[in-house]
Amino acid sequence: MAATVDSAGPPAADLERIFSEHHGLVFRAAYRITGNAGDAEDVLQTVFLRLLKRAPEAEPVGHMASFLHRAAINAALDLMRSRQNVRHIPLDELEPVLAEPAHRSPERARSSGEIRDWLRGALARLNPRIAQMFTLRFFEGKDNPEIARLLETTPGTVAVTLSRTRDKLEKEYRAYMGGVA
Repeated sequence: MAATVDSAGPPAADLERIFSEHHGLVFRAAYRITGNAGDAEDVLQTVFLRLLKRAPEAEPVGHMASFLHRAAINAALDLMRSRQNVRHIPLDELEPVLAEPAHRSPERARSSGEIRDWLRGALARLNPRIAQMFTLRFFEGKDNPEIARLLETTPGTVAVTLSRTRDKLEKEYRAYMGGVA
């Protein structure tokens, strides 16, 4: 359902309805990036406060779910960037680890947590638009045409950006691992 907000912020009743309809989406997007329920709650609050405080001259929101999803990703990335005490992994190693349950073994659980921490830090260092594309693709499972539509660009631009970003992150991880990866 597409809802529009075309004033300085929605009236209280509209904000309550928008929150009720979309808070789960915002929380999940934030949690995938932060990996922490408390941080995801902070992002949730930030996103809806920003919506409430929108300037009267701000462009109207056409598709509320997309707007809030993007806002959640950006706010979560901002939070991660603000921490900057991060460590540095090849993406070929990340995908299986992120997909596997962490209960495999204590070593695997520790390694998986370290990889997640490194990836969150690496995303925080990326250009926000690139981090958003990466998050939509690898955390949210969106395909390139859908990402292009959400970010108002072309699927080709998304594909090239993701490929370059993947290569860059893989090199960073190799360096972090001391060339062992």
